[in-house]
Amino acid sequence: MINDLPLRGLFIDWDKIEEGNYLRRIPALAGVGEITFRNPVTFFVGENGSGKSTLLEAIAVAAGFYPDGGTRNYSFSTYDSHSELCGALRLSRGIRRASHGYFLRAESFYNVATKEEEYSRGPGGKPQHFHERSHGESFLALAQNSFRGGGLYLLDEPEAALSPQRQLTLMLEIHRCVQEKAQFLIVTHSPILLGLPGAEILSFDDGPVHPCSYEETDSYQVTSMFINHREQVLKRLL
Repeated sequence: MINDLPLRGLFIDWDKIEEGNYLRRIPALAGVGEITFRNPVTFFVGENGSGKSTLLEAIAVAAGFYPDGGTRNYSFSTYDSHSELCGALRLSRGIRRASHGYFLRAESFYNVATKEEEYSRGPGGKPQHFHERSHGESFLALAQNSFRGGGLYLLDEPEAALSPQRQLTLMLEIHRCVQEKAQFLIVTHSPILLGLPGAEILSFDDGPVHPCSYEETDSYQVTSMFINHREQVLKRLL
């Protein structure tokens, strides 16, 4: 099958990263020269600090987004924290260009929502009043208003603001956009989102980045163990 995704993969030029840089000490990334995206939805999974968000942020910056998030038209940054990795990346783009895009990250959502409000008050805009809603409601509303077919969407832990029910709603939004030729790269710990049919899961645990199955993820295994053996788990922990 021909890979007609807007973003087909990436190459890392390690010669552009200094010898002592911490990026060289991230097991999931060190020495990795190429990563290919084969499916409309690719999940990044792994323990905290395994390099998932570092790579997603580097992809976002290399693709023209600002580190804090938003569309490519956003022009602001509250704290310049992104790594050298973005300068060492070369993105492999498909023939079909993304018509729209969004970089949505949980940790800087407040700042993005504020900027979204400012932009929406301009000519032809429609204010969404995100700060008058709960965190989860505004996060989901932004996704529903900003995601559409043909786009490229990078999401960093979107479940952080969402209840399990709202995570299912987000899954429906992602599925709807995928049916209309959108592409998603998503960092997540959510066993709900990871269950999206047809998605590829890339693990950042146990060595270099590699594909894994849904049942192999810690998100699934730990959640399943707790739900099915709650009393035994709590007795052992406590």
